[in-house]
Amino acid sequence: MPTTARQEAIKSIASTKHVLNRVDFKTTHVKDLFGVNVFNEDMQRARLPKPIFKALQKTVKTGATLDPTVADAVASAMKDWALERGATHYTHLFQPMTGITAEKHDSFLTPDGAGGAVAEFSGKELIKGEPDASSFPSGGLRATFEARGYTAWDPTSPAYIAENPNGSTLVIPTAFLSWTGEALDKKTPLLKSMDALSVQAARVLALFGKPGQRVITTVGPEQEYFLIDKSFYYLRPDLIATGRTLFGSPPPKGQELEDQYFGAIPERVLAYMAECEAELFKLGVPVKTRHNEVAPSQYEIAPIYENSNLATDHQNLTQEVLRKTADKYGLVCLIHEKPFAGINGSGKHNNWSMSTDSENLLEPGHTPHENAQFLVFTTAVIRAVAKYSKILRLAIASAHNDHRLGANEAPPAIISIFLGDQLNDIIEQIEAGGAKTSKQGGMFQTGVSVLPQLPKEAGDRNRTSPFAFTGNKFEFRAVGSSANISGANTVLNTIVAESLDYIATQLETAIKGGKSLADATQALLPGIIKESKKVVFNGNGYAEEWHAEAAKRGLPNLKNTVDVLPVTVEADTIALFEKYKVYSAAELKSRYNILSEAYTKAVAIEGKTALLMAKTMILPAALRYQKDVGESIAAGKAAGAAQPAGVEVFGTLVSTINELLAGIKSLEKAVGHEAAGEPYDHAKFARDHIIPALLSTREAADKLETMVSDDLWPLPTYREMLFIK
Repeated sequence: MPTTARQEAIKSIASTKHVLNRVDFKTTHVKDLFGVNVFNEDMQRARLPKPIFKALQKTVKTGATLDPTVADAVASAMKDWALERGATHYTHLFQPMTGITAEKHDSFLTPDGAGGAVAEFSGKELIKGEPDASSFPSGGLRATFEARGYTAWDPTSPAYIAENPNGSTLVIPTAFLSWTGEALDKKTPLLKSMDALSVQAARVLALFGKPGQRVITTVGPEQEYFLIDKSFYYLRPDLIATGRTLFGSPPPKGQELEDQYFGAIPERVLAYMAECEAELFKLGVPVKTRHNEVAPSQYEIAPIYENSNLATDHQNLTQEVLRKTADKYGLVCLIHEKPFAGINGSGKHNNWSMSTDSENLLEPGHTPHENAQFLVFTTAVIRAVAKYSKILRLAIASAHNDHRLGANEAPPAIISIFLGDQLNDIIEQIEAGGAKTSKQGGMFQTGVSVLPQLPKEAGDRNRTSPFAFTGNKFEFRAVGSSANISGANTVLNTIVAESLDYIATQLETAIKGGKSLADATQALLPGIIKESKKVVFNGNGYAEEWHAEAAKRGLPNLKNTVDVLPVTVEADTIALFEKYKVYSAAELKSRYNILSEAYTKAVAIEGKTALLMAKTMILPAALRYQKDVGESIAAGKAAGAAQPAGVEVFGTLVSTINELLAGIKSLEKAVGHEAAGEPYDHAKFARDHIIPALLSTREAADKLETMVSDDLWPLPTYREMLFIK
C-alpha cells in the first residue's frame, strides 16, 4: 500500500536524531554569558568619555532630553565595539503597526575615494534613519506615495549585536515617525504613556513627602507557545498561512488527564529551551522560568520584570529567538493564541507595576492597611480599570485572541479585577469608613513533621481573572500570545495616569483648603471605591453566573474584536489620549482603520486557506474513501449478500460530504464578496459571513476525519502533531 506524506513524516520524525548538546553551561557560566552582546551600562562606562557617559545615563535614568552633541561620541564607541564583535552592518529596529518588528541593514563600510574603504558610523546615522514608510500600515495618516518616514534612536533601550552565520549586525532600537510627526509605530505611544504616568505619579509622591521622583512602569511578560515537529508543519497549509489549524478533530487524549502541566520536559524540548535561554542571556534578556504548560506540546518562558519599554523590546526579541532556534531542532514554534481547537490556547500574562528607583509603589508591606501610599496607588488602578474597562478590552483585541478569550484557559472578555482576600477586605473597610484590621497570611500547617512551615499568602490567586493583583503587581492575563505588549501597556499607563491625575488634584485641593494628607485621603478614597467596586470580582470568571452578574453591574461584555473596535474613536477615548499627549485624534483614527483592516485580512486569509484545503485535500480524500466503500458494497451485493457491510457507513459518508460541499459553497461566496465601504464595514462582514462559513466547513471536515480511512487522510492529525516529538 502506498504511504501518504503524513506517514512519511512520522517515519522521518521517528528516525531523525537531533543534535541536542549545542549549549554547554559547564564551560560557559551564565554570569559570563549574560549581556555580552549588549552595549549596556557597563560597556558604555568602559568605552565612553566620562562626561558623555554621564549625559547618556542622565537621559536613560531620569528621562532628561539627550544632548545631540554626545551622539558622535556614542556612535564611534558603539561602532568600534560592534566591529570587534564581528558586525558588518547596522540597523535601526522599529515596531511598525504590522505587529512585528522591521529592520533595514546598512553597511559600516564607506569608499575612501582611493580604491579602498573605511568603517564609518556617525552620530547623525545613530540618531536618525529613513526607511521607506509607504508599505507600512498608516490607517489613512498618509497616502501610499508619501513614503518618507524616520526612525529615531531610543537611548533608553540599549543597542545589541544580532549574531548571524555570516557576520553580525548592530541593532539599534528606534521609534518610527512620519514626515509630519505622527507615530507610525508602537514604541512612540508607549514612551509617551510612560512619561504621562511618571508626571502624575510624581505629584502623588510629592504629597507623601517624596518630591522630584521619576516613576517608571515595569513589566514581566510571560510567553506561552507550542512546539510541533516541522515535518508536520509543512504538511499543514493552515499553520503556514494563518498560524492555527483550521481543521482537526479532537484527539482521543487531550489535556483532560492534566499530566502535561509542570510535567517533565521532553529532552529535545529542554535542549531547545536551553539554547533559547543562552541566546537571550547574551542579549541581556533576564529570562527566569521555563515549564510545560497545560496543553500537550505547550510551554512557557518568563522573564524577571524590567522597565516597560525595555521589557517590550526584550519580549519582541524573545519571540524572534523562540522561532529561529526551533528550526535547529527540527521544530516549529507556534505563538498564535489558539493553534489547536478544543485545548488551551496561549496568552502572554503581563505583570505590571509602578516603581521609583528604590520603591515598588504596589508593594503592600507587612500591614497594607497602614500604608496610605500603597492604598492611594492601588485605588487609582482600580478606578482606572473600572472607568476605562472598554479601552482596556480594546488593548487586547485581535482576530487571533477572539479564539481564546472566554474559553476555559483564558479570562472572559468582561474586564474585572481580582484583589484577593486581604486587599479586598481592606478595600471594603475603606469604603465603610476606614481600614482598622487586616487579614494576615500566617503559616501553612503541612501535617508532615519533616517539612518546614511555609509562610502563607493572605490571599489566593485567580487564574480566571483578566486583571489580578498578585502581591505587588497586577497581572493582565488577557493579553494574547502573539501580541506586541506595547499596546496593552500604553493603555494601562495612560488610564492609570488619568486616575493618578484625578487623585492628586483632589488631594492637592483638599490640602490647600486646610486638611491634612491623612484626612484628605480618608475623605477621598471611600467615594472612589464605592464608584469603582463594580469591577472587583474575586470569583470564578469562567462561570455563566458571572456573565449574568456582570450584566447587572453594568460591566461591558464586548465579546469579539469587531464589537470593541469602535471604542478606538469614541469621544472619551480621544479626549483621554489627547489630554496626555499619547495619541492624537488622527493617530487614533488611523489605529481604528489599521485594526479593522488587520482583522479583515486575518479572517479573509483563514477563509481562503480553508477553502483551498477543503477543495483540494479534504474533499478528494473523502471522495476516494466514498468510492472505496461503494465498491466494497457493490462487491458484497455481487457475492449475494442481502445487507452488505458498509451500507450505513456509506449513507453517513455521503451526507457528511454533502455538508462539506455546502460549507465550501458558502465559504466561496463569503471570501469572494467584494464591496465598497470603510475598513470597519469589511471587518463586520468578515465576522458575520466568513467566520460562520468557515466553521460550518470545519464541522463537516472534522467529522470526515473520524470516518475516512487513515491511509487516505492527507493532514497530520491532532494526535500526531501534539504527541509525536
